[in-house]
Amino acid sequence: MVAMLLYALLPLFWLLVNASKSRDHLYNSFALWFAGDFALFENIYRVFTFNDGIFLRWFGNTVLYVVVGGGGAALLATLAGYGLAKYRFPGRRAVLAVILGAIAIPGSALAVPQFLMFSGLGLTNTPAAVIIPSLISAFGLYLIWVYAAEAVPDEMIEAARLDGASELRIFMSISFRQLMPAVITVLMFSLVATWNNYFLPLIMLSDPAWYPLPVGLNQWASAASSIGGNAIPELVITGSLLTVIPIAGAFLYLQRYWQSGLTAGSVK
Repeated sequence: MVAMLLYALLPLFWLLVNASKSRDHLYNSFALWFAGDFALFENIYRVFTFNDGIFLRWFGNTVLYVVVGGGGAALLATLAGYGLAKYRFPGRRAVLAVILGAIAIPGSALAVPQFLMFSGLGLTNTPAAVIIPSLISAFGLYLIWVYAAEAVPDEMIEAARLDGASELRIFMSISFRQLMPAVITVLMFSLVATWNNYFLPLIMLSDPAWYPLPVGLNQWASAASSIGGNAIPELVITGSLLTVIPIAGAFLYLQRYWQSGLTAGSVK
């Protein structure tokens, strides 16, 4: 347990320590402890003002991709998973087979075909090229489908229908409450996956103004190796620390609802 805790926290501690150093002390001091003047706030100011504040633009792009792409993926997975679990229609088994097969395909294997398809549609170098692929979550759909099959009794749905409730009201008032733990789980995974998405935006986007944070920070990190490039390692490290904080906060906040949802109904 202690080894796992150190493995999880040591990179964050390294980021915090080195984000507080000036460039000179970054190269000439012990990497796992503070040295020199505490320059964290100066580095944060330089991150937000460097290159006309492009970091804020990348942050806004990332929030857009996460809210629309990650949130949309959780919503679509919930609707589709519930529909597959509770409704019978022709082709249902074929749909399930396709979903199970899609889970086994890594996202990087689909990146090039997706780029060719979006290039043919003229959507590359636009936010749509990042958001639309992010809306599809085969794992999330599978998780909702399995959870809905067990957590939402068919007898409860039939009783609501006999009372005259519409399908929309049954889903919103009854089924969605039962699905909440699975929905929060899918939402957490979708948000983290979209926030950390690197390869897809890298091949879809060529305009730095549309970059998300992972691609933008990599551009800063690779600037030193380009001809005439300006090395800014202290800004890359500080920007990485600022990138971790929002997604870690969102994960911890949503975890509260996940835990409370798992225990809901356990006590009469």
